[in-house]
This record gives sequence, structure tokens and C-alpha cells, in this order.
Amino acid sequence: MAIDRKQQILQAATNSFSLFGYKATTMDQIAKLANVGKGTIYTFYKNKEELFHEIISTLILEMKAAVEKEIYDSATFYEKVDRALFTLLEFRTDHQLMIKLIQEEKEMGTPAVKDVIQKIENTIIQHVGNIVRKGIEKGEIKPCNPEITAFVILKLYVALIFDWEKVREPLEKEDISKLFKLYLFKGLSKR
Repeated sequence: MAIDRKQQILQAATNSFSLFGYKATTMDQIAKLANVGKGTIYTFYKNKEELFHEIISTLILEMKAAVEKEIYDSATFYEKVDRALFTLLEFRTDHQLMIKLIQEEKEMGTPAVKDVIQKIENTIIQHVGNIVRKGIEKGEIKPCNPEITAFVILKLYVALIFDWEKVREPLEKEDISKLFKLYLFKGLSKR
């Protein structure tokens, strides 16, 4: 029975954070949405921050699992990076919680949300960095700093997916992939 209550609380908290954001969510709201007393929440979590942390940790595990499902050993380095980033960035657009957190970070700069967004970005960079490291080991790409390369790859994807379409027509997935290969893997040189 306790696990059911805990899951109820987690689901209610996720819904509340997704609808109202981190800052506007209260333990009273979560209790009401979970249909439990506020004291019941405190039997599982010390505070809102701890509850939020568990939800985000679960989200990060889901992101990692989704990427692992998309990456095959037989895929080339470029295919692995492409699949990994699109899978990870889809979380930013397909998951209501991520959408709300990104919005709250931009509009309010809530410190707890900024920390979470940074943690998620670091997770993506670490994951892509591992792909870069394996690409170097297999001789698929030139030796480079995996973390910096992963950072540049992520920022280019974010720019092409999110920043570009703020004022222009969105690019198709295939177009983004082609640009990614051109700028990062082939370079602009004719040689």
C-alpha cells in the first residue's frame, strides 16, 4: 500500500510541476492532487526539493534508457550522435514537465529549476561525450576533447532545433542532420 501512495504522490507532484512549474507548486497542491493528507507526503519526502529531485532523477533515467534503446553497436559514430541527440531533445519538446521547466527558467530564473536544467544538460553532454570517446577509440573521428566536442554538438543541435524556429520555419529532422554533418563532420572546406 505504501508504494501505491508514494507513486500517487510522485504522479501528483509531476502533474503539479508540469502545470504550475516548480515555484508555484506547493505541498498542499500535491496533497490535494494525490488525494492524501499533507503529512502523508512528509512520510516519504522531507520537502518539495527532495520530491522534485526524485522526479528529475527518474526523468534523467528515462532519457538515458530512451537513448540506449536507439543506439545500436553497428551504427556509425554519426548515426549514434544523431539518434542520441534527437532522442534526448525530444524530451524537451514532448514531455510537459520539461517544457514547463524550460519556460520557468527563461521567465523567472528559479534557482532550483536552473540547477535542474543544468543537470540535464550535463547528463546529455556526458552521454554524447561517451559516444565521442568511443568514436575516437574506434578511429571513426579524430582525437579531440570529448566533453568540449559534446558541448559543441549539443549547442548546435539546440540552435538548429529551438533557436532557428523562433523566427523562421522549423527545419526538418533530415535537414538538421545534413547541416550537422556538414558543419561538424565534413567541415566547410572544399578539400
